[in-house]
Amino acid sequence: MTYIIAEPCIDIKDRSCVDVCPVDCIHEFARMLIIDPEECIDCGACEPECPVEAIFPEDALPDKWEPFVKINYAFPEGAAAVDPLVDAYAEEHNVQNEPIA
Repeated sequence: MTYIIAEPCIDIKDRSCVDVCPVDCIHEFARMLIIDPEECIDCGACEPECPVEAIFPEDALPDKWEPFVKINYAFPEGAAAVDPLVDAYAEEHNVQNEPIA
């Protein structure tokens, strides 16, 4: 199992989770942060650090954010795979997250 970053991270990209990750498995893409499922050691250090509550254990991800499993698992394919998936999701769901002040 791994942790999944979901919709609340889109266009926010607060890096608090990156700072506490002991294995550096959280990476920045165009519109959000993504957890590399191969690197994640399932420690959970990132989850309480997220100010927008976007990080979930995969088995506890709310059903409405199920598409983010595919988005996070696209990590090995790089930005060419991740960014279009995020853009498509954001457009389809009219995501307009306000940056944290």
